[in-house]
Amino acid sequence: MRHDRAPGRPPRFTRRGLLTTAAALPAAALLPGCSDGRRRTAGGRITLRFQSLAWQQDSLKANKQLVAEWNRQHPDVRVQYVQGSWTTVHDQLLTSFEGGEAPDIIHDASDDLADFAYGGDLADLTALLPPRLKRDIPQRSWETGTFAGRIHGVPFLQEPRVLIANRAKLDRSGVRIPTPEHPWTWQEFEEAAQRLTRGTTYGVAWPLKEPVSATLNLALSTGGRIFHRRRDGKVEVRFDAVDQQVPRTIHDQVNVDRSASRTTLGMGGSDTLPGFFAGRYAMVPLGFSYRQQIAQQAPKGFDWTVLPAPKGTALDQGVSPQTLSIAEDCPHKEEAMAFIDFLLSPPNMVRLALGDWLLPTGQEALKDPALRAAEYDWATGTALAGSLHSAPAQSVRGYPEWKDKIATPGLQEYYSGAIGLDTLRKRLVEDGNLVLARYQR
Repeated sequence: MRHDRAPGRPPRFTRRGLLTTAAALPAAALLPGCSDGRRRTAGGRITLRFQSLAWQQDSLKANKQLVAEWNRQHPDVRVQYVQGSWTTVHDQLLTSFEGGEAPDIIHDASDDLADFAYGGDLADLTALLPPRLKRDIPQRSWETGTFAGRIHGVPFLQEPRVLIANRAKLDRSGVRIPTPEHPWTWQEFEEAAQRLTRGTTYGVAWPLKEPVSATLNLALSTGGRIFHRRRDGKVEVRFDAVDQQVPRTIHDQVNVDRSASRTTLGMGGSDTLPGFFAGRYAMVPLGFSYRQQIAQQAPKGFDWTVLPAPKGTALDQGVSPQTLSIAEDCPHKEEAMAFIDFLLSPPNMVRLALGDWLLPTGQEALKDPALRAAEYDWATGTALAGSLHSAPAQSVRGYPEWKDKIATPGLQEYYSGAIGLDTLRKRLVEDGNLVLARYQR
């Protein structure tokens, strides 16, 4: 996933029989006559370029090993591994699509796909999807890669937001320890943060350098959406009472209860870890994958645990999964989908999830004992998988501009106490709808 952030994105095919057994067949069986000679050698071998955004050591290793295994099993369809970067992928893809040099298979995140999907740069995968893959990933996950009824990205890794907590401070405070079956309500979370605030220790540290996705995705638990699609298909911004509960909680913890640190509002998640280890914060809301950094960096003897995010009317939260897409200009779409099907077979999806410390979207992969272990609280995250839904802004055209120009500065000022809720509402709704209107004419 994209960190500080990036984690934390469906495909289709026409030859279902071919793709159902794609991983087991030799490449020759995958190659119906193709008149387009691009990326085909004189000997008939096809080369597909797979741009991966893997960046952590374990994730890089898993991706490169899987590419090598595919190439050994399919000598006539070679996959070339291309390294990309989360920090530059959007602009890089814009340039490569315009220049006709896009990778064949594209690793990205579902919240980055809308403009490419609507712009015709990504292939419609709906008819290409192997039945096994379509069944294995639940509909709520497919919705993250679906635009105007067409699947343009296969969601495969996802990241719930959780509370990373200092276990010793929790035990001393006497607060009830929440579980996925019995999480805190938002009110209980506020009360727990107050009880955990003692001396120089804050109950919670909100790292909100990038405040928008965290706010929108957690607001799903209270029924908030902010973006609402009208009957004519156009999207409008609203900021109703259900949308306000999470922002109001964060604001009040910082400015009223004083149970949350003000200084961490401008930090990324990694920036809060030294203070967490030093005991300055009892809890930090972070993405699930931060467990890796904590496991590697925590001082010897530091006892930490993973708690579910608070519950409103539901435990739901929005996510923007990592995705695999196929470029519209790819001349070998069936072969590209066969590679995706191989990459996302249940055993391989488990390997990718473990490499990134994330949850797979596949139901079979989620059953793997390695993802249900008590160690590093894998079991806590896996128990939350059913509550993860498409992020509210998923398919909204103009969302990046609304986020950067309207929502980010507005939320930052509100959380710091510089503006009130009415001013924030005016900016998000009135100014925000002017931005979206330009994209919906």
